[in-house]
Amino acid sequence: MRAVFVDANPTLGDLAERLHKPADPKVTVNRQPDVKPADLPTVLGDAEIAWVDHTYLPTDVAKQCKGLKHVVFLGTGARSYMNVEELAALGIDVHLIKGYGDTAVAECAFALMWASAKGFARMDRGMREGNWLRMDGVQLTGKTVGLIGYGGIAAEMARLCLGAGMTVLAWNRSKKDAPAGVRFVELDELLQQSHVVSLHLLLNDETRGFLSAERLARLRPGAILVNTARGAVVDEAAMIAALKSGQIGHAGLDVFDIEPLPKDHPLTKLDNVTLSAHSAFRTPEASENLIEAALNHTRRIAK
Repeated sequence: MRAVFVDANPTLGDLAERLHKPADPKVTVNRQPDVKPADLPTVLGDAEIAWVDHTYLPTDVAKQCKGLKHVVFLGTGARSYMNVEELAALGIDVHLIKGYGDTAVAECAFALMWASAKGFARMDRGMREGNWLRMDGVQLTGKTVGLIGYGGIAAEMARLCLGAGMTVLAWNRSKKDAPAGVRFVELDELLQQSHVVSLHLLLNDETRGFLSAERLARLRPGAILVNTARGAVVDEAAMIAALKSGQIGHAGLDVFDIEPLPKDHPLTKLDNVTLSAHSAFRTPEASENLIEAALNHTRRIAK
């Protein structure tokens, strides 16, 4: 049984080769991170397992990959890149990797929250243009953060926020026991009470557009919105309107509906947005966890 890492960037490609053990199933590393979907049948050949980092795998392309039986998606957001149900109907199982970057993503969300509260990005842009732009920031100590979705990343975010002296509210789609210092509440209460709302939902049919115009209207006026989950869990047009009106005071965003974010996208024109290029998970520690997990999936499949 053979696996192909179809779209390895230099860092992940090096890790895949370093962590691979002689007794492991063969893993071919394709060092073309910008590989096109139409090229995947050639890249995969007769391989049974595809490791996919960020490349779209349309169902009609998957049909052309005659040996393909398993996709190991390097993360949790496979539905942003492929139709999992359609692949299953073809006999192709999609395997996700959870937890590998919980701390890294939470630290990014935490950093975006602080950058949003203090206006660092806007001041930086102004000073580079020769403008001594001084801004009033938001003091976060003592403020309330609301976490929408409560998995491993949100738990890490809660730990960081509690350490910063914040009150932590949370809402989850399924019932969970509240850990020390975290209070689970109804969604409306979270939206109305939180000075900061941080999104930690998986993207699926039920969560697409979850933070709708109606829900954004329930936010505490001027609240900070942080999204390190998936761009599509927010109604982007409604979010932009809320940013323009001041209903959202500032947004710290690592994820977007369209990635890479187009140069002239409306979000790039707003002063009250801090942008990050879907890089929350990109730390050496998280990358090593990710590749080791992909190898473990491959070892298990091979057995």
